[in-house]
Amino acid sequence: MDLKLKNKVALVLAASKGLGRASALALSAEGAKVAICSRNADELKQTAAEIHKETGNPVIAIAADVSDAAQVLDLIHKTAATFGGIDILVNNGGGPPFAQFETFDDEAWQKAFELTLFAFARTGREVLPYMKKAGGGRIINIISGSVKAVLNNAVLSTAMRMGVVGMAKLMADELGPYQITVNNIAPGLILTDRVKEVLPKDIDHDQAIKERSKTIPARRIGKPEELGALVAFLASEQAAYISGTTIQVDGGASRGIF
Repeated sequence: MDLKLKNKVALVLAASKGLGRASALALSAEGAKVAICSRNADELKQTAAEIHKETGNPVIAIAADVSDAAQVLDLIHKTAATFGGIDILVNNGGGPPFAQFETFDDEAWQKAFELTLFAFARTGREVLPYMKKAGGGRIINIISGSVKAVLNNAVLSTAMRMGVVGMAKLMADELGPYQITVNNIAPGLILTDRVKEVLPKDIDHDQAIKERSKTIPARRIGKPEELGALVAFLASEQAAYISGTTIQVDGGASRGIF
């Protein structure tokens, strides 16, 4: 299937590794011009070079802290100036720490807000002029399966990402007339560095993954590229009638009906 992404411009946040990298690779493989961002400049440049080598399409690396307003504005300006606009935004970011509710102080809550909910809101707002000028666009938020089912010790992540779900629903309503879609992807257990934070620490890593796989109908942990494939589809013309929704990528692990 031709997703018709050739020469579209995509900005992917937190893309030096993990789900962000997989998303950037999938978009680049479909012909998009991709800008990737993270705070680690050296790691980011290496990732950009690897993606370009694999796909042959333009990839630029722009180091930025998305919790800093000035850096976000610079990131978006550089992307648009390099490629002539922005058609696709993939909001992504490292999640807040895991712990019980009562252990988090005001600073921890504020940091989680800045990193997740507010960062997504700011980047979404700042790309809109480019998408409206282009006659349409795609905003895709990578959040967490914790918005669909309780995940132990994930109170910060759940609270902020539930905010993203509500925000995306309202954005989809407001931006639909401009042919801009807004959707969320809620990954379950996928083999990334962050997976280590939710696995039991008292047994071997491989054994822990094997044990967790028993609770997943697919009987395995997900691959980052499987989420990347959904990002590419939601960015495509074929997905133009999908907006305001949250799609799980979890091998059927969530037992919720809705």
